[in-house]
Amino acid sequence: MNILEAVKIHKSYGNKFNKQEVLMGIDLDIRKGEFVSIMGASGSGKTTLLNVLSSIDKVSDGTIYIEGKEMTSMKERQLAQFRKNYLGFIFQDYNLLDTLTVKENILLPLSITKTPKRAAEEKFKTVATDLGIYELKDKYPNEISGGQKQRTSAARAFIHEPSIIFADEPTGALDSKSASDLLNKLSDLNQKRKATILMVTHDPVAASYCSRVIFIKDGRIYTQLNKGEQSRQSFFQDIMKTQGVLGGVQNEH
Repeated sequence: MNILEAVKIHKSYGNKFNKQEVLMGIDLDIRKGEFVSIMGASGSGKTTLLNVLSSIDKVSDGTIYIEGKEMTSMKERQLAQFRKNYLGFIFQDYNLLDTLTVKENILLPLSITKTPKRAAEEKFKTVATDLGIYELKDKYPNEISGGQKQRTSAARAFIHEPSIIFADEPTGALDSKSASDLLNKLSDLNQKRKATILMVTHDPVAASYCSRVIFIKDGRIYTQLNKGEQSRQSFFQDIMKTQGVLGGVQNEH
């Protein structure tokens, strides 16, 4: 079953006199329970693709369906409601509120949907324990490490059990140990909860935790790799080889 379907996605900026085409007719399906990464060189369009798929930006042309609902035709109010119920987000810079505790930050999506207190408490305990941050619940963001902040951000994305979670360079600001901890937790939650995750990354190590890697070049899908039954190390080597063919992948801000 497909959670996300994108059909002939185009995105351009500027006007007819000075037009920059970033995405050029991309077709993409994400199945339920997949952990997929998007990779590509700086300027290839990978971040733009994530932004239009996640409704942060609007497509210039094409159609996006999530859970069979056509997201691209929704008005802003419908879209806000849709995001609240169906989408989760993990950003590179955490996007935590400094005035709220770890627990309060994680519970934000449930407070918006008016989830009963007891149910919210149970969901919080489960997801915070799964991500190894339950004991930090009363601390504020400035009292915890970058890795702990990102796991808090991940817990906030997972807590309302969205249809799909979009992660934009989630390990970009982390040291290698914190990045590895986060990726192991995301992989565990992907398998345990059958959570669907779509992640943009420049890091082949991060991509090797996924079940499928989509490579973008010049606004089009260049190729895809499926992990299948191979080890993470073997998949990492395949990713590195494909990067070599693409001419290397740099960080994109």
